[in-house]
Amino acid sequence: MTPAAEALIEARDLVKTYRLGSMTVPALRGVTFRIERNDYIAIMGPSGSGKSTLMNLLGCLDTPTSGEYRLDGTLVSVLSDDDLAAIRNGRIGFVFQTFNLLPRATGFQNVELPLIYAGLSKEERRKRVQAAIEAVGLEDRAHHRPSELSGGQRQRVAIARALVNDPSIILADEPTGNLDTVTGEEIMSIFESIRAAGNTVILVTHEEEIAKKADRIIRLRDGRIEEDRVRGS
Repeated sequence: MTPAAEALIEARDLVKTYRLGSMTVPALRGVTFRIERNDYIAIMGPSGSGKSTLMNLLGCLDTPTSGEYRLDGTLVSVLSDDDLAAIRNGRIGFVFQTFNLLPRATGFQNVELPLIYAGLSKEERRKRVQAAIEAVGLEDRAHHRPSELSGGQRQRVAIARALVNDPSIILADEPTGNLDTVTGEEIMSIFESIRAAGNTVILVTHEEEIAKKADRIIRLRDGRIEEDRVRGS
C-alpha cells in the first residue's frame, strides 16, 4: 500500500487552556484536522469558539497545552524560538483585520520590513517589494503612509507584506472585517489569486459570504470542531 502523502498541516487533538487567576479557561478542547498544500480554508465560529486561538497555534505564535501540531511533518513543539521565528518570517504570511502597519512608514517600507529582518540586500529587497506591491495592484500608492491610504489600500499593503517573503501559507484573521462590501470583494479576489499562484490560504471570518469563497469550511463551537465540510459536499 502506498503511504498517504504528508499533509502541510496536521493537528491532532489540540488542546489550549488559559489560566485566569485560580480558574482554567478552555479555548480549544481537542481539535483534529489536516490541511493539504494549496488548500483554501475558512475557519468560522461565534465569538469565544476558539478561532483566534487556533489561528495563533497554526501561525506558531502560541503553543498548545497538549496535542500535536505538525508543519510539513515537523513537530512544532520541539522547535527552538529561533526556528519558530524563522517559520513566522519566511514560511507564513500574516494578514490582520487591523492591518498592523507602521504609521510613520510608507507602504513600501512596511512591505520591506520582513526582508530587512531576513537580512536581504537592498537591491533584492527592492525587487521583491516591487513584485509584491504589483501583485496587489498598489503601485501608484506605494510611497504613501497608512494615514494617506483608504482601508482597502491599507489592507493591500498588509497583504503585500505577507507575500513578500514568498511564504507557503497565508493566514488571514478577519481580513475584510474593517472594509465595506465592495472593497472586501476586491480583497477576496486577491486571496483567490494568491491561492491560484500555489499558496495555501487559511482565513478566519464570521461572514458567511466570505467563507463561501473558500473550498472548505471548518466551523468551531466551544473549542471543538462542529463541522468540517468541503464546499459543494
